[in-house]
Amino acid sequence: MRQRLTLLVAGTTLLVLLAFLVPLAVLVRQVAEDRALSRADDVVQTIVPVAGAGDVTALRLAVTAQPVPVTVFLPDESVLGTPAAPTAAVRLAAESGRALTVVTDDGQEVAVPVLGAGGTTVVRTVVTDAELTRGVTRAWLTLAALGLALVLLGLLVADRLARTITAPITQLSEVSHRLAGAELTARADPSGPRELREVAGALNHLASRIQELLAAEREQIADLSHRLRTPLTALRLEAESLRDPEESARVASAADQVARAVTAVIQQARRRDVAPAVASCDAAAVVRDRVAFWAVLAEDTGRALSRALPPEAEPVPVAVSGEDLAAALDALLGNVFAHTPDGTALSVTLSTDGVLEIADAGPGFAPSAARRGASAGGSTGLGLDIARRIATRFEITGAPGGGAVVRLRLPTS
Repeated sequence: MRQRLTLLVAGTTLLVLLAFLVPLAVLVRQVAEDRALSRADDVVQTIVPVAGAGDVTALRLAVTAQPVPVTVFLPDESVLGTPAAPTAAVRLAAESGRALTVVTDDGQEVAVPVLGAGGTTVVRTVVTDAELTRGVTRAWLTLAALGLALVLLGLLVADRLARTITAPITQLSEVSHRLAGAELTARADPSGPRELREVAGALNHLASRIQELLAAEREQIADLSHRLRTPLTALRLEAESLRDPEESARVASAADQVARAVTAVIQQARRRDVAPAVASCDAAAVVRDRVAFWAVLAEDTGRALSRALPPEAEPVPVAVSGEDLAAALDALLGNVFAHTPDGTALSVTLSTDGVLEIADAGPGFAPSAARRGASAGGSTGLGLDIARRIATRFEITGAPGGGAVVRLRLPTS
């Protein structure tokens, strides 16, 4: 923007200078010609009275005393002054009795007839091209230098002016990038034109509003954690009171998992203002653990759960925390159990390059399921969003024999 403003001012200044300097250059040339012709006319006019008096001696002295070459053609065809042959202009002036100025190859020829007792005398002088353009080149160079100086001065002023406009815009851009990088304390300094000051004020207000909303969100999450403590405690007590040890352990493990998930949500909300650290985990181990957890429910509901996972000796490192990957897989498997009838087969596949695929033989997803936060099953619509956040590529397709396939490419470490 700064460069464009500078070029705009430079172009405008150049056009204005051309509009003034070109006519001025033509005027300078015309003035030089008029000055040279006027000087020659003055010389001729000093000789005309002497030629009219008929005194040849005085006329010869007057001609030789002139600073420019002058030729006088007498009625008896004799020539005084600079030797020259009678030209067409001289003969025409003698015949017509009128003064003439004729353009020739050497410049401009001035012929003035003088009527005397013995006939017509013609006084002739030639103004050369060098005399007609004397001082013009120097004047043009001066005008060109002046125009160049004005253009450079205009560029300097335009650059300073553009800097005062673009500097606040650059600052606004830097502050917006800092806010996008979770540096919510960044603020813009309102400066520059009124419109930019208003934008800076709006950006600062937006940053403050974001901080307020995040603080309110953290308070709500903290309140949710307190509300969940009592039900979780009661659930643990109920699990301990079960007679079947395996069932008691399974319910207690589920309660502990819910407690860990709530704690992770609270910790993530508290770290919202800080740049996230790089997380990693072994995707194979996490998927293997979660599939084993859901296999119990699959057996209870008559679902055939097939799995294709790398061997235990072959880890699959990914740049996702174990808690996030487990939450995403739980959300996807929970969708299968919640939105497909009992007995529907499902499969979980994890490749060594970090591609996780969950497929089922159910009715498939509604067209609106691909939209963020959308649900056709009466849920919150956030299950797919949880999985979408951890994936570098997220796809929902239909299975060849019916059903749905959700495919995630996990970021590799």
